[in-house]
This record gives sequence, C-alpha cells and structure tokens, in this order.
Amino acid sequence: MPPEELSYGIGITGLDPASLTDALRAVMADAMMDPMRMGTWLSTLALAEQNVGMNMLRRLSGQAPGDTGTGTKGDKRFAEPEWSSNPILAGIVEDYRVRTQAALQLVDSARLPEATRHKARFAMQLMCDAFAPSNVPWLNPGVLKEATDTNGLSLVRGLQNFLDDVRDNGGYPRQVDRSGFELGVNIGATPGRVVMRNGLIELIAYTPQTPEVHEIPLLCSPPWINKYYIMDLAPGRSFVEWAVQHGHQTFMISYRNPDESMSQYTMDDYLREGVLAALDSVQEITGAPRVNMAALCLGGTMTLIALAYLAAHGAGDRVASATLTNTLVDFSMPGDLGVFTDEDTIARLERRMHERGYLDSAEMARTFDWMRSSDLIWSYVVNNWFKGKQPPAFDILAWNGDSTRMPVAMHSQYLRTCYLHNAIVEPKAFTIGDTPIDLGKITTPLYVLGAEGDHIAPWRATYMTTQYVGGESKYVLTNSGHIAGIVNPPGGKKTWHYTKPVARRGESPDEWLETADRHNGSWWEDWAPWAQARGGALRAPYTVGDGDPAPGVYVRNETAPPFAPAIEAQP
Repeated sequence: MPPEELSYGIGITGLDPASLTDALRAVMADAMMDPMRMGTWLSTLALAEQNVGMNMLRRLSGQAPGDTGTGTKGDKRFAEPEWSSNPILAGIVEDYRVRTQAALQLVDSARLPEATRHKARFAMQLMCDAFAPSNVPWLNPGVLKEATDTNGLSLVRGLQNFLDDVRDNGGYPRQVDRSGFELGVNIGATPGRVVMRNGLIELIAYTPQTPEVHEIPLLCSPPWINKYYIMDLAPGRSFVEWAVQHGHQTFMISYRNPDESMSQYTMDDYLREGVLAALDSVQEITGAPRVNMAALCLGGTMTLIALAYLAAHGAGDRVASATLTNTLVDFSMPGDLGVFTDEDTIARLERRMHERGYLDSAEMARTFDWMRSSDLIWSYVVNNWFKGKQPPAFDILAWNGDSTRMPVAMHSQYLRTCYLHNAIVEPKAFTIGDTPIDLGKITTPLYVLGAEGDHIAPWRATYMTTQYVGGESKYVLTNSGHIAGIVNPPGGKKTWHYTKPVARRGESPDEWLETADRHNGSWWEDWAPWAQARGGALRAPYTVGDGDPAPGVYVRNETAPPFAPAIEAQP
C-alpha cells in the first residue's frame, strides 16, 4: 500500500505496544508447548539456511544459484543491481528473506485467535523490517555509491538531515518537503468563502465557475481525522474543482482541530454541529428544499448516519442523493486497522487519551507509520539520513502530514460502535441524538465507490453499504487505493473502473464484479452524468453573501468567533 494511504488511517485507532508484546509472548508460548511442531519448524529453517550457504558457494564460483522462493523482485529496498550481482550481498539478502519467511510462518502456524496472530505478525514484521540489510549503511550499495559520487558530501548532508529531524520532527525522518505548498494557493485552492462558523465547523461556499448551476446544491462531507482539502487537493487534481466546473454550486465542511476544551465531544456533536448544521446552513443560504451530498471515508459514515437520522424524523427527502467514496458502515471486514481494536487495546488507549482529552495528531501519525515501517520509516531513513537527499515534494504527502487530533469521547465511541460492535448496520442497535438508527429506512439514491487497493476500507466491505439501505444504489469500483480513490482526475494512463447501473439486493461483491463492465479512465467521468441527472434544472448561481476567503481559519489550526450565514434574496 502507498505510504500516504496507510498514514491516512491515523485517526482510526492507536497502536498499543503492550498488546503487541503480549501477542508475541503468546506465539512463543504456543510454539514451546508443541515440541513436534517446533522441531519441524527448526528443521525447515536449518534446511533453508543450508540452501542459502550452497547458493553463496555457487555464486562465488560463478554458477547460477538455486531457487529458494525468496527472490527480491519488486522489493524497492533491494532495487540496486549490486544486491543481486554481488555474491556476498545476494547471500545476505537471501538469508534475510529466509529468516523473515520462517519467523512469519512461526506466527501463522500458532494455534491462537486470529486477532492475536494478526497482532503478533505485525510485531514480527516490524522487527524484520528493522533488521533489513538495506538499513545498514555500509552494506547498502546505493548509500556507498552516493557517498562516492559526492566525495562524502551526501554523508554530511545526511547528518544535517538527521539533526534537523531530531530537533524538529521528533527524531523521525521527514516524509515530504512541504515548503512548496501553501494553503489557498496551490493546495485547497478552489476559490470560495467561509459563510458559516460554529464551534466545530466552518462552511465554505465555492465560487461558481459556470454561467448557470444546478438548482440542487452539493454539500461535501470530508473525514475529520484529516483536513478537508483532500477533496480539494490541487488545481487539476481537485474533486471540488471538478464538481464546480460541472455546474454544481458546491459547499464544503471544514472541521476544527480539537483541543482539550472539546474532549467531551461525541459522535452526536459531530452529527448535530457538523453534517446537520452544514445541511441547515446550505438550505438557509440557497433556499433549496433539497441538497446533494458527496462524502469521503468517515465523512461518508457520518453522512449515512445523518441520512438514517433524517429518515427516522420524516425528513429524508432533504437530501436528494449522496455519493459515498471509500466509506465503511459494515465493519465486519475492517481491513488492517481492525485488528488493533479489541477491548483491551481500546481501554489502554483511552487511559492515555484521558490525560489530555484528545489523541494527539503526532502520536497518531507515528502509530500508523510503524504499520508499514519499511515504506514509512526505513525508506526515508535510507534516503534522507544515509544518502543525504531531501524527501519528495508531493501534494498528497503534504496533505497527509497535516493531520488533526481526535476528542477522547468521540474517538472511544467511534471505535466501540464501529470496530468493536459493528452496531451501525444492526437496525436500532446504535442510537445517536436520541434516535435509533436503521439504515434500511434510507431511500436516498446512492453512488457508492470502492477501491481495489484500499486496505483501510476494503472494497468488498464498502460494497455492503448497498445491501443495507432501502433505496437504489449504484456501486462503482476503481483500481485506485484509499486516497487515490478521491484524487482521481481524468487523464491517468493506468486508471480504470467497473460499473453496473444498480447494485441488486442479495448480490455478493464478487457476483457484482463478475457481471460489472470495465471502463478505462477516471470514475469522475462516470460520476458527472450521474450527479447531473440528480442536480435538477439549471439556474443562475445562488447568492451566498460575504465571508472570509477560503480555506478559512479552522484548516490552519486557528479559531475565530462563530457566526450564522447571511441570508440574501436569491435571483
């Protein structure tokens, strides 16, 4: 998985070292209690090590090595040709991969609950990644070549990078050069203004870019674990810009970065002061009786909860349609993050969070960096500290590093409701705003998007949304991952998606895929006519009143006094 996609999941859970240690202990205890299995494992490892030694001798004598099934093809850590052409280095890499494979096999064979084995496997992979030969600078041919080509200057630059990161980045290597990105200029740059602010959100109204707009406005509901501008990333790569240029009068929720004063905010507050407050304001400003919605990840989860809440109160027709991208409501297949959300882990995390009232953004980022330490930690150690290079300047990584905090009450409620109990999909098992939620009451037309490479919201789980709601749903599957699922502008050479007009009730995800049509190009191009058909007639752009220019103050981690939207006469 790309680094930015795993790190995107930083707000979902917390990494608990204690539970990982307990899981490893359980694996070792299980192995020691079965001498026959342990003996077989040791014999297999010894035979594999013998083959490594024989291959080393073959390489030194100029012969081709035997196949051990541990090749390095596709492993970026060993991309330099010397890792395979140098007999000594090739032997070291082969031995490393044999030992890694054996260690993981020991974990996989443990007679333990799946969650325990998954945690233990993660911990074992963590140690194996740390001991990779590529992390040893005097063995890494890329490091040595860089030092030779620069007469040692790369080592000096690397030392300076290391000292800078110790001083400014908590001792972790930086993953991105943010110096070239400025909010409102080249990221989060679609023109607009802030037209409402309360204690939790700012509402941004984007400036229309077409002579006429659809009479039904579009409200965007982003996740609150990261800044909203993943939906408005950069000119030419912005979903918001695409929507505005296709005649939708578009509004965006921008969440405040919580501090200790918001520690008791719950999902109820995020519903009432977030999605519902924004919906109220859009309708007050425009006078439109109905609003379309487009949501991403947790923003989609809250949007679907809001639709069920509105339906329960007889107001479901306030939302004309909803687009849900990479959104989970059925957490029975939670992806990589679900294994860290057992009761003990959540309880430990809550004790840490109660000390300051929120889960700190830096702590969350470090947690999920370690979930793919080879990509998110060690590759930057080699690039920045050993080779003395600068990290890349990439808009998604710049956004990814601009993370937010999570209020302790809301975070705990979310983990327990979704990951621990999977309560949202059970009719009336989850109550919010004193209202039991039943997804089957939702009749709003849905456009549901999943992504083949999404490990945070696996596509088969996102598809299940279509099976719980009571209305018509169209499901679309893109080849992208969790982040690229929204940053997916037309023109990509390796982009495709699968579609069917309607997801049938009772149809499994794999049955859907077998009969879906494959199309080259971005799913944005499929969404545009779907959204146009539900946008209503064309009319003059709505008048939204004055306000501070987008992207506002909340996205900059600042605060300002709340204000209500200014209501003006519409043309």
